[in-house]
Amino acid sequence: MLNVNDLRNGAVFKESGNLFQVLTYEHIKMGRGSGTIKVKVKNLKTNSITEKSFITGAKVEEADVEKRKAQFLYKQSLPAEAGRDGENFYFMDNENFEQFPLSQGTLGDDFKYLKEGLEVALITGEGQALALELPNSIVYTISETGPEEKGNSVSNVYKEAVMDNGLIVKVPMFMKIGEKVKVDTRTGSYVERVK
Repeated sequence: MLNVNDLRNGAVFKESGNLFQVLTYEHIKMGRGSGTIKVKVKNLKTNSITEKSFITGAKVEEADVEKRKAQFLYKQSLPAEAGRDGENFYFMDNENFEQFPLSQGTLGDDFKYLKEGLEVALITGEGQALALELPNSIVYTISETGPEEKGNSVSNVYKEAVMDNGLIVKVPMFMKIGEKVKVDTRTGSYVERVK
């Protein structure tokens, strides 16, 4: 059993036959009473995101999962025949160099942050790949955006920009094509310009 006070970002636990990965953790203490642990979790089977609350000191079942380092190689579109619509994303295990595909359904929304050569942690359990753990932030190069506007370097006015992997992020007005930006993979938002 795992104490809920030990649930941190990335931790995986089991509840009602489902595996949940913690996305955010918050400890709330109010007055004299006991504290509350609030976590935002992702169901690794359905990719749905929900919030759960526990009282301090409660226990949850620890999940038997393993994290392996892997590298994203490429994506391949699947033929529309027989209901196999979508894309497969190919990864390479960094230890044994074995290549394997993961479906878009398995990855959930994480697929949009992938770019060639990206190092990720693959969460495996019950004999299969369950989810990815992305780095908290990834650096991308802007490949398309509107014109830059001088004088807007301090304001919080944003415009849409397409990154080198196709991800669309709102960036400050002064950003231009070819510049590198850091994007937070937990929120999908612009963090800072990278020199």
